[in-house]
Amino acid sequence: MSEPFDEIAGRYDEAATDREGQLAAGRWPLDELPRPGRVLDLGCGSGLPTARQLTDGGIEVVGVDTSARMLELARRNVPEAEFHQADLRTLPDAVGTVDAVAAFFALLMLPRAQWRDTLAALRTRLQGPKLLVLGMVEGDLDDVPIEFLGVPVRVSAASAAGLSETVTAAGYSVRALHRQEVALGDTTEFQLFVYATAD
Repeated sequence: MSEPFDEIAGRYDEAATDREGQLAAGRWPLDELPRPGRVLDLGCGSGLPTARQLTDGGIEVVGVDTSARMLELARRNVPEAEFHQADLRTLPDAVGTVDAVAAFFALLMLPRAQWRDTLAALRTRLQGPKLLVLGMVEGDLDDVPIEFLGVPVRVSAASAAGLSETVTAAGYSVRALHRQEVALGDTTEFQLFVYATAD
């Protein structure tokens, strides 16, 4: 099966220009973690903006993505970080343990039924402060086919209450949830950012 983000990779960062909410959420581990600290950037894409932001802040970053092309860009954009190509639900042992997980729009690509188990598995990787910062599109979609940048993909989305419930059911305590309106060309969407700690 082809990886849709291999086709999208070269255009993704040009299309996703409004990242104020994501950058604000990325500042949370920067503020909370002792240095060097280690963060897993789940669904790291091209490494922008999160892996770059965290690395610039003195954090050690390990990124995981399913797209080989995205990882090529990530290694170019953030050569200081460590990157692995893997399914987000079954991380390689080489990822090891981390102080925090940043998962910006990674769960978007999975059916909702897989979110809780994926988040619960991430808890086994967490040590120390055990932070989770999560980004998701607000909506009511579950594994729905759409076209994104001209490429067919399947996506899911959640309400603020639904996302909070899933994070809590996976064994985390939600510390804050922020909602951000984001411009996407001629349209807008709302994005949700959850700040949580593992119980």
